[in-house]
Amino acid sequence: MIDLKGVIPVAPTAFTEDEELDLESQKRIVDYLVDAGSDAICVLANFSEQFSLTDEERESVVAATMNQADNRIPVCVTTSHYSARIAAERSQQAQEQGAAMVMLMPPFVGSSITVSEEGVLEYFKRVADNLDVPIMVQDAPMSPTPLSVELLARLAKEVPQVRYAKIEIAGAAEKIRSLVGAAGEALPGPFDGEESVTLIPDLEAGAQGTMSSGMIPDKLGQIVHKFLAGERAAAEEMWEDMLPMIQFENRQCGLRATKILMEEGSIIRSAKTRAPMQEVHPETRQQLLALAKRKDALILRWS
Repeated sequence: MIDLKGVIPVAPTAFTEDEELDLESQKRIVDYLVDAGSDAICVLANFSEQFSLTDEERESVVAATMNQADNRIPVCVTTSHYSARIAAERSQQAQEQGAAMVMLMPPFVGSSITVSEEGVLEYFKRVADNLDVPIMVQDAPMSPTPLSVELLARLAKEVPQVRYAKIEIAGAAEKIRSLVGAAGEALPGPFDGEESVTLIPDLEAGAQGTMSSGMIPDKLGQIVHKFLAGERAAAEEMWEDMLPMIQFENRQCGLRATKILMEEGSIIRSAKTRAPMQEVHPETRQQLLALAKRKDALILRWS
């Protein structure tokens, strides 16, 4: 199975102003993320607005990404679904399309339909059946189905395909540290998320990488690899320099930040998100652009 460390940015899903898929822009996103030194690319994640896509659109995005990546970079496909059967079908289809890894949240619907620990374990066993690529379990705050350290360790030990976990909850470093101790070699790939807003503490806790947005993967990849190479002071300095931009994305814009900067940098033709998601306030947009320009962000000058 593939061994990934570093940065795995989430590729946004590009839309036209009429909210149709823009696959030509989608291909340019892939080229930008490759040139930015990403260690892999993730598609159809929550930051990709996967919740607004039809099944047919999902297939189109994966196909366009795989074709454009052309084996230059591994691709992770998010295949989350409440149904174990559908999640397994999505995962197998992603594997057939060339995915190097799949990522899933535990099953849930809304805030009240959750699943027991034994149910989560059975779910991932069914998803993993006939699957050769590794699974990343996404521990995200939007899911009300709890993933305790003990459950995540059981998943890693009882489901061989579970090799990665994306921990993006409050207190991520503490959970990563406990998970590393509980799972050991069964889980070689703990990652953080949340736009890398707690990256250095998470790396200190044992994270091997970050699944960020596509905003500054060139910088985040350098930070992770420097830290893992023992260059802690240099990694800390780089992260602290980029932290205002990371925090602005995390607290002010969310998934819209990358799209705004990609539009400004002519990577995509439109920063459109699908309704009912609202556009950011014009002043917020200008503050984001000014900050990115001060940091000389690659996303603005790549094209």
